[in-house]
Amino acid sequence: MRWNRTTREADRVPVRLPFTDRAEAGRVLAERLVPLDLDGAVVLALPRGGVPVAYEVARRLSAPDRPVPLDVLVTRKIGYPRQPELGVGAIAEGGAPVFDHDLIGRLGLDEDDLAATVAAERAELERRVLAYRGDRPLPDPAGRPVIVVDDGLATGGTARAALRAVRGRGPSRLVLAVPVGAAETVRAMEDEADEVVVLAAPWSFRAVGQWYGEFGQLTDADVTSWLERAAGTREAGR
Repeated sequence: MRWNRTTREADRVPVRLPFTDRAEAGRVLAERLVPLDLDGAVVLALPRGGVPVAYEVARRLSAPDRPVPLDVLVTRKIGYPRQPELGVGAIAEGGAPVFDHDLIGRLGLDEDDLAATVAAERAELERRVLAYRGDRPLPDPAGRPVIVVDDGLATGGTARAALRAVRGRGPSRLVLAVPVGAAETVRAMEDEADEVVVLAAPWSFRAVGQWYGEFGQLTDADVTSWLERAAGTREAGR
């Protein structure tokens, strides 16, 4: 079943921008997810910035006898080799590379030209998976709702790769939840998720960080700290 119901800024009471920080954004986002009947869900954060947001989502959706697991779904941008900050695609763990074929065509490239870049990003992806989870497997999304969370959507490349990777593993319902996203990108994500929940979708959008008062760079250590905190909360609730 495809739900195809998108929550945009106009559909709800407008939120106050900028958000204080990712934690505040996560708390507000979590309240919008509560009514959606996501029993049995697993929350997958896109690191690094999505993890503090997702922590608040998982905490709010948990009950004492029904904790909501939180983990990371690691993604990497595939950059244009001559200008690495320009994203031409993305990869997510467990999924195939997802390319912006219109863009790589305009740049005069094909997928073979990006093979070395993809290999390097996949190696970094695997390093981060090991750093964040060790040998612990990704929670199995098959037959259950999955909420993919990030701190915002700019071009949506990594979110698209993440959603396709999760979709391939058979969730019963696939939700993308972000505090803020560029309006055009939010609309494009409707084709990738069963439901997109976004607090604000401005048309004038330069970068995710402009919508946060505090938007510090996070480290691998920050990510593992949030995951350990979430695991400790689940254990305390049992």
